[in-house]
Amino acid sequence: MDVIRFDQPNVLVGIRPIERVDEAALVASEVAALERAVAKIRRQSGAARIVARTLLAKLGFPPMPILKTQSGAPIWPAGIVGSLSHHDTVAAAAIAEKRLIAALGVDIEPDEPLPNDLIGLVATSREQTVYDLPLLQRRDLFVLKEAVYKACFPLCNQTLDFQDVEIDLISKVAYVAKENCTFSIEISKSKNVIGLAYYERL
Repeated sequence: MDVIRFDQPNVLVGIRPIERVDEAALVASEVAALERAVAKIRRQSGAARIVARTLLAKLGFPPMPILKTQSGAPIWPAGIVGSLSHHDTVAAAAIAEKRLIAALGVDIEPDEPLPNDLIGLVATSREQTVYDLPLLQRRDLFVLKEAVYKACFPLCNQTLDFQDVEIDLISKVAYVAKENCTFSIEISKSKNVIGLAYYERL
C-alpha cells in the first residue's frame, strides 16, 4: 500500500493495486453483503478494505469488517469517518478521526482524458467559463465532485448531481448550493487522479 500525502494532516489516504487474490480479503459478513456482486467487484471491494484496515491499524484499531449501509456508504468504527473508492486496477481509502474531520470523501480515477461528451455533464456553465479546455478534458473536476458527494451524503442524506457542486481550484473549496455547504478539496496526480473532500471541525 502507498500512503498519499495531502496538505490536510488529519486525513490518512492510501492506495494499492487490485490483485486477483483480493477477494479473499473479504470477511464472511462482507462476503454476505456482496453476494450478488460479480468477482471483479468483490476483488475491488476487497482491495479497498485492505487499504482501509491498514489505515485503521495506524490509529490503533484491530482488523474489523467494513460493512455498508443500505445506501452503500461504508460503516466505520465509532469516532471515525472515511471513504472508499476504486477504478479497474487501483483501490483507495481515506480515514480521519471524527473529532477533527466531520465528513470525508475520496475518489480515484486513472489519469486519462475525460470523454468529451461528459464535459458538459460534469462541469457547470461557470466552470466551463472559468477553466480552459485542457483542464476540462482532465478528470480533475470529476474526481473532486465524486469526493464531495461521498463527503456530503452522510451529512445531509441528499443525492447530488455534478451540476450541484461548484469547484474552485484556486481557493481549494467546493460549494454545494442546495445544502449551503462548503468543503475543502485537494487533488493528487500521478498515474491516478485522487480527489479528496472534507469538512473540517472548527
